[in-house]
Amino acid sequence: MGSKHNDSYDFAGDYNLNGIILQAHDGTGGIFGEGGVDIMEQVQELNVYEGITQTAVYGTLVMVDSTNIIGNLPIQGTERLFFKLSTPGTSNVEHIIDASEQTGHPFYVYKVSNKQQAKQGTLVYTIHFASREFMRNIRTKVSQAYSGKLSDMVAQICGDKEGLDTRKQLYIEETRNQDKFVMPNVSPFKAIEMISKKALPKYGQGVGYYFYETTKGFYFQSWENMCANGTQTRDPIQTYYYQPRNITDPELEESGDPSDNKVLQDLRSVEDYKFINNFHDTAAAQALGTYGHRVISYNLYNKSFTPVDYNYHKEFNKTVHADYTDDAGLTGTAPQVRENPVDFDNNNVSDYAESMVSLSPTTQFLHDEASGGYGTDVADDGRFEGIRNSQRMQINAGTTIEMTVPGQTQIQPGQIIDFELRPVEQEGLTARGNKSYDPQYSGRYIITKVRHRVTKQDYKMVFECKKDSVRESIPGKRITDFAGTANNENTKFSKLNN
Repeated sequence: MGSKHNDSYDFAGDYNLNGIILQAHDGTGGIFGEGGVDIMEQVQELNVYEGITQTAVYGTLVMVDSTNIIGNLPIQGTERLFFKLSTPGTSNVEHIIDASEQTGHPFYVYKVSNKQQAKQGTLVYTIHFASREFMRNIRTKVSQAYSGKLSDMVAQICGDKEGLDTRKQLYIEETRNQDKFVMPNVSPFKAIEMISKKALPKYGQGVGYYFYETTKGFYFQSWENMCANGTQTRDPIQTYYYQPRNITDPELEESGDPSDNKVLQDLRSVEDYKFINNFHDTAAAQALGTYGHRVISYNLYNKSFTPVDYNYHKEFNKTVHADYTDDAGLTGTAPQVRENPVDFDNNNVSDYAESMVSLSPTTQFLHDEASGGYGTDVADDGRFEGIRNSQRMQINAGTTIEMTVPGQTQIQPGQIIDFELRPVEQEGLTARGNKSYDPQYSGRYIITKVRHRVTKQDYKMVFECKKDSVRESIPGKRITDFAGTANNENTKFSKLNN
């Protein structure tokens, strides 16, 4: 398995893998060449999974075992796994999946499944492994009070020697709000989840953070921070194309060695893709409060309630979205649904605040402070809850695409890619505007899940990518009147004859 030339690609999907060492439960082995069992020859497929909704990295090894490693080691579910995976020419340590003992963070085996005898003398089974923090989260609990900035609390929980005790790099986006939390004997990941729901970014107007692990470390950040760094555009980690093989990427036609260009083009080429969600269910979105939402904030302290109405189109331009391009491009004209009226009352989908009505209890002086549930003015609670709910719904129900591409170890969840999808018209140009790309489904996407799939032949990645906006405003004129008077009359009643 692996490349013949460590410093250069032989083909797109080439990789370097220095071995896969399984350390016995008694702690023997672990250093390459000094004990342990190198099982790389028995591994038919190595999978590593990471995503922005996953608090830990996990993976599998599909084994074809003719030497009875499972019985002779033996494998009981407490072993450690060592390997170092990289793409050729990669020297930056941050671009390597490093699970070695010396320079990285080994994985921990926790299960063996699907064991069966394929033929006489050969066993087939799957070894499941995960990061050390996955196991620490199961084994430890958080029972402590925290106060201060929410981002500082997360750092404390991650570094707690009696708790999660991570030794990995932390990438934490600073929050603007402060509060007090009392963790009632919950797991570290559960404690961080409680904080994430109340986190407000220092440079953004969204509500709520994601806490997740990648092969490079732990991240605590907002969706807006994935899209842009303040008002500074985040460059895509890669631009991908889906086009016929005989069409060359125009950016590569004019430069370099043709053989190098072929590899670079293949690295940018999408082998296969499918839309998991490409047509937005506006009925479900309205019922779930994506567009309109009335939040009734009930103050338990003074027994008062305050209704607050969330309006998608009024709030859209205040937050950063996936198709953000610069400090003047907040995609205010590119929401996923236009503002046109949808019924005879000439309201748009955002004007129906009662599409979803929820009760959000809050209180003051819970910790001797007059602030509400977000550590800010209690009057903000209803507004923040409406924003938080809609933002998650926009992401979860937004355009979602799954694609298979050649593997590159520097790519991870939370990064931006550009996807250039050609229009379906035979001429290669859209009927409206003569554009060489699909204006609705092309554009910038956030990588939300990655599956690294390594076989003896090649290394591929399967992405799940999402966006909560469209590249260009959906075409069509802005109208204010739903229909003509012929269909806009009051309800007619007719008397039925007996």
